[in-house]
Parts: sequence; C-alpha cells; structure tokens
Amino acid sequence: MISVHALRYWYFACLASIFMIFEVMVDLYQPRLMASIVDQGILGLGHDGKPDPDFILSTGAVMLLVTLSGCFCGIGSGVFANLFSQKAANRLRKDCFGRILDFSFAQTDRFPAGSLITRTTSDITQLRIMWGQMIRGAVRCGMFLFAGSVAMLSLSADFGAVVIVAMPVIIAEIVFFLWKTTPLFTSLQEKLDRLNSVIRENILGIRVVKAYVSQDRETGSFDSSARDLADVRFRIALLLAALHPLMNVVLNLAVAAVIYSGAVRVESGGMHPGAVMAGVTYMSQILMSLLMAAMIFQTVSRGSASARRIGEVLRQKRELGDGTLVRGSRPGFVSFRNVSFAYPGSHGFALHDVSFDLQAGGTLAIIGPTGSGKSTLAALIARFYDAEYGSVMVDDQDVRLFSKSALRSRVSVVLQTSQLFSGTVADNIAGGKGDYSVDEVVRAAKLAEADEFIRALPEGYDTPVGPGGSGLSGGQRQRLAISRALFRKSDILILDDATSALDFRTERRILDHLREDFSSVTKIIIAQRISTVMSADQILVLDQGRAAGCGSHSELMASSPLYRSIWESQMQEEK
Repeated sequence: MISVHALRYWYFACLASIFMIFEVMVDLYQPRLMASIVDQGILGLGHDGKPDPDFILSTGAVMLLVTLSGCFCGIGSGVFANLFSQKAANRLRKDCFGRILDFSFAQTDRFPAGSLITRTTSDITQLRIMWGQMIRGAVRCGMFLFAGSVAMLSLSADFGAVVIVAMPVIIAEIVFFLWKTTPLFTSLQEKLDRLNSVIRENILGIRVVKAYVSQDRETGSFDSSARDLADVRFRIALLLAALHPLMNVVLNLAVAAVIYSGAVRVESGGMHPGAVMAGVTYMSQILMSLLMAAMIFQTVSRGSASARRIGEVLRQKRELGDGTLVRGSRPGFVSFRNVSFAYPGSHGFALHDVSFDLQAGGTLAIIGPTGSGKSTLAALIARFYDAEYGSVMVDDQDVRLFSKSALRSRVSVVLQTSQLFSGTVADNIAGGKGDYSVDEVVRAAKLAEADEFIRALPEGYDTPVGPGGSGLSGGQRQRLAISRALFRKSDILILDDATSALDFRTERRILDHLREDFSSVTKIIIAQRISTVMSADQILVLDQGRAAGCGSHSELMASSPLYRSIWESQMQEEK
C-alpha cells in the first residue's frame, strides 16, 4: 500500500538512478587514469625511466573533466532522488491524514492522538529518508561491489582474493548489528509516541496543570518519557558506534593486504606501482560501499518499522459503510426504533432498546443522570457510530442508507466541549466555508447571543482565534460553537449540553431564538437543567441507557419518578 505512493513518482527514481550510474562509472574510471599518471608520467615506464610532464598535464586535464562530469551527475542524482522522496512522502502524509479524518470514532479511540501525530510526522520522515538513500545508495553500492571487484580481479588474482576474504566478514558484522538494532527502532517510535502524548496532554490541559499546581508531577511524567526515549536512542547509538570502527579495522587490514601483495608483485616485476595504487583505491571504494550499505540497511531497518506503523493506519478499513441516499421522504423526521448500542470493548450497553419519534420541526429534550447515554444517542443520529441493534431513522430512512457527507451536512451538532480552530472569529462561525457572507455570520452570532461580545473584541469578527479557542471564556466558546451550527441552517440541530457554561438568561434567549427563528428545524436538546428542557415538545428521560419516560413536562411529572426526583432536587437547589 505504501509502495503505491512511491511508484507514483517512478520517473524521478529512474532519473536519479541513471545519473548515479554515470557518477559511479566516473569514480571507477579515475583510478585507471591515476595509475597511468604514476607509471608513465612520474616513473616514466616506457620512456626509459624519464618523467613525462606533458603526459601528466594532459591526463590531469582529462581527470579534471571527468571529475566535473561526475560532479554534475552527482548533483543531478541528488536533485531527482530528493524530488522522488519528497513528493512520495508528501503524498503519503496527505493520504494518511485523510485516512485519519475518515476514521470512525471507534477507530480514533484505538490510536492515541500522540501516536497518530508521530505516524504522520516522524514515521513518514523516516520513510522519506529511507527512499532517498535507497535510490542513490543501492545503485552506488551495487555498482562498486560488482564493477570494483571485477576491476580488482583484472589487476591481480591476489587482489580478488583479498576482496573475497574481506567481504563476508563485513557482511557478517552488518547482519549482526541490524539484528540487534531492528527491534530497537520500533521501540524508539513507540517511546516517541508516548512523549508526544505527554506534550499534547499538558499543552491542552495547561490551565488544569496550573490550577492544581501539578507542574512537578507533569514534569516528572515528561522526564520519565524523555528518559525512556533517550535510553533507547543511546542503545542504538552505542551499537552503531561499535559497527563503524569494526568495519574500519577490516577495511584497513584489506588495504594493507593489497599493498603487501602489490609490493611483492612489483618487486618480482609482475606489476607496475600504478596498478598497486589503483588496487588500493578500488579496495577502498568496495569496502566504503559496504560501509555505506551498512548505513542504508540501518535506515531501511528504521524505515521498515515506520512503514509498519503507517501501514496500520492505512490498512484500517472503513467501518462505517457509505450509502448513496441524499434525502428521504420526510425531511427532518427523526426516529429511534428499538436501538441498542455498546462501545467497542465495553461490557455493557450504552443504550438499550430505546425508541421515540420526533416530527420535523419538533423539539426533543433529553435528560438523565451522568452516563445515562445522552451523548451516545446524539452520536448515533450523526452516525459517528452505528447502532448494533434496531434502526436510527432520519427523514424516515435508516441513516446507514445515506451518504455520510450528505447526512452530516444536514445535521449540526454542538458539543459541550466547544472545539474552535485557528483563524478569525468569522472563519470559525462559517465553519471553514470559504465564500461566506458576512451578514449571515453576523445573523448567526446574534441568534447565539454572541454578537455583543464579538464586537467588543479588538478586531471584532476579524479577531484571530488561537488553537482550541485559547483566549476566550468557556461561555464565549460555546456561543461561537452554537453560532457555527446555526450558520449551517441544517434540517436537524443537536445541542449536546451546549449551554452548560451559559447563564440562565443567555440560555433562555438562545432557546427563544431557536423556537421563533428555527421553527422548521428539528431540534434535539441534551441538558442537565430542568429549566432547559421544560418547554420542549417532548422530553426523553434516560437512565443507564434505557428510556425511563417520554412525554411532556406535565406528563412526566405524573408518570416518571426519575424525572420528578430530578425536578424536585433542582428546584430545592434553586430555593
């Protein structure tokens, strides 16, 4: 799956490889030129032992041109390798992020936020590095190993024997260290997940940390996570630090063997000194290519661990199938028919056998103790989850028949925790819509009782909002969230305890606006306060996921002991 993103830009990889082939050919040709300069130009072999300055200059000029051409090829290979790796990683990052946004709520719960951040940043960066190194390194190492070994054999069989002896030793060292480091790279990314999670939690909850004076505890948690990460990195660095010196020992022994063998051949008259110098250069190129291969295998080992983690995200199947229906026969009609639902991994039902009908334009209020399933019910209407049993109906059609985008474009949900985004106040009310009308934004803000405080901000509707709505009070964030929902003009409006941070008068004015200006909109209001739900057309009382009553305020006062006890306790508190 990940390889598809790389294959999309195969032409850049091919160009990088072609340029690298020419660069290596240049590198392999230069020792021959150097050997001829030593033998003919300096030692004067073939010229009665007299040096030949003209030959040195002419051959040196050729070497310079060859070097410049190799430099050009190296630059070209680097440019195309980077184009390939950057574009493939960018495409992969976008697809990975899009896949995360398409997760169901259940899938989002399986991956900690810190882990998803690491996978879309650090892990994809490791893949980018791996792709870039593999394109250039694989070609370079392969050619040096093959062509360099052939060149060594063409100079002397003894030189070839040195290569045959040295290569298995170095390969054995590489395999051993890869075997030891591969599991550590997986552990490294997991430790990075944990560190990112701690950072994210503390930044988002900085007010709580300060309010409860828990900086020392959170600092200790961060120190522990950072220490674990550093320990794994140190173990990896220690192994890699030992690999390079050991490989250098073999490299130097091999070079010494070539020099000794060449000296013996030169003394016997079977070889020229220039050939010995060329053999040393080829030997260095071969063994340095093996050292480079070790670095590439190290990168591949870490990149493979990252690829597995990214693959876990991309392989997540779409749990909520997508229908094709855009609109049903009774717009705004909402019905639950014997609906039961349990969260993944839970041992009990969050909702059990719940049924009700809500006519278009009607208002349903939902009340009940904490944990009774109120927010779960709202999540099923917007199809954040699918009911396990029964049917959730919108427009007199099962929500599973709708296209998710079509369904959610007609259902506006305001949560108790009001999430705002970076941008201006107007941008947040418009919900990311690029071509919004300022008049429509202002109207939505007025209906949510937000216009007055917005105009008091330094730049009014153009005032920047920090991430998460930083700088605004809880009540201000809730009113902006309600404004955003009203701006959409959806057929169904769900307020999930969305007025909990507002005072009674502000809440009452907003509910009056909803009743007067949104009479055709189906409204579902989840609340803890009796005063919020009393005027609804019907009130659903939930208790431990079951319907404990449904009717008007007066009907429930007569028929529902739970509703009556909630009313009596709240009235007593008010008194």
